[in-house]
Amino acid sequence: MPDSGGSRAQREHIPTPRSEQAGAGAPPVSPKRTKAARRTGLLVTLVLGGLTALPPLSMDMYLPALPAVTDSLNAPAATVQLTLTACLAGMALGQLVVGPMSDRWGRRRPLLLGMVVYVIATAICALAPTAGLLVGFRLLQGLAGAAGIVIARAVVRDLYEGVEMARFFSTLMLISGAAPIIAPLIGGQVLRVTDWRGIFVVLTGVGIVLTLVVWKWLHETLPPGSRHTGGVGEALRTMRGLLADRVFTGYMIAGGLAFAVLFAYISASPFVVQEIYGASPQTFSLLFGLNSIGLIAVGQINGKLLVGRFRLDKVLGLGLAVIVLAAVALLLMTTGVFGEVGLAPVAAGLFVLMSAMGLAMPNTNAQALMRTKHAAGSASALLGTSSFLIGAIASPLVGIAGEDTAVPMALVQVVCALAAVGCFLGLCRPWQRTDREAGGL
Repeated sequence: MPDSGGSRAQREHIPTPRSEQAGAGAPPVSPKRTKAARRTGLLVTLVLGGLTALPPLSMDMYLPALPAVTDSLNAPAATVQLTLTACLAGMALGQLVVGPMSDRWGRRRPLLLGMVVYVIATAICALAPTAGLLVGFRLLQGLAGAAGIVIARAVVRDLYEGVEMARFFSTLMLISGAAPIIAPLIGGQVLRVTDWRGIFVVLTGVGIVLTLVVWKWLHETLPPGSRHTGGVGEALRTMRGLLADRVFTGYMIAGGLAFAVLFAYISASPFVVQEIYGASPQTFSLLFGLNSIGLIAVGQINGKLLVGRFRLDKVLGLGLAVIVLAAVALLLMTTGVFGEVGLAPVAAGLFVLMSAMGLAMPNTNAQALMRTKHAAGSASALLGTSSFLIGAIASPLVGIAGEDTAVPMALVQVVCALAAVGCFLGLCRPWQRTDREAGGL
């Protein structure tokens, strides 16, 4: 939000435009739609979108450089692959640390600290003389970059309620969903003019810009009276209390399982499309981009057309149902039930499955965070960590039968999708909740 040049206290606390300020019995409403409010909302959207896009940029921009890193550092391919694993593990574990920190000290200071560490770690990655050092600082890069993911979700929870929160998550998906599409393209273009180290130089520059933007425009959204004052013990008790909430845990696990469906697709699709169905790398890139566009487009339909007209749990249930149907169709095609099929039907099934993620992912986050008024940072940490961990467990399973069959990918997706529906129905039990609890009007 624009800095008025006031005192530090003014910079670190702004009134939150929560819908509850309109009255306990009123439906969730948007912040005042004045010109200044719209401008402020756009700034917050861009800042939070940049923070959520930073982790996929850090992962995917680096992908085209893997062979070059192997040659440059004279390291085995398996060791260079660990640089990806280390960054992913850091993002998962870092959220567990930063989330409780943001509940205790506010959103702004932990975020700025994380961004500064991210910049330093990324700059050292650009200078790393050995693969081992690169792995270590990629881990630190992931740990620090996790601050952007977890605090962005917590800030949304601070500022919005119910329907507006779901809409905002759909808007964030537009930005963060575009990152995996453009990141490999940016990485490839950087490699045309410099070596792999140049990618980390670019990421360092992105980190510096985001740090300055956060310092200038993202004010504190968690007032001191709403912060937790305890230490590690209280943070653990808070997380234990969140996990004891059956409904929160149901949405958390359902969201993690939906994320696992996405991870299975990302891990297996290059081999399925290119090795099994014989498509060119250019065709694979086109299909990957189309699927990402489908996810983004449905996410925008979710935020602009469905949310606010229907209960969030109904929209979420629709998304999960479509994911299950698409995954089952893929399994039937890959096992030969329909005879030998070409790439087109499989690509269509993947497109439907990925597009339906635009209904599932923002609404699991919104429904879970609606339960966590006083611990949004810790709740956001649990949501992010569970998604990364469940996805990391599921993704290696797609290669369990080798690279010559797409059945493991489809089977993992079916199992995870059905399990997500089971958590949604068995733990969340949407029929037992009121319209207001479920994000209805």
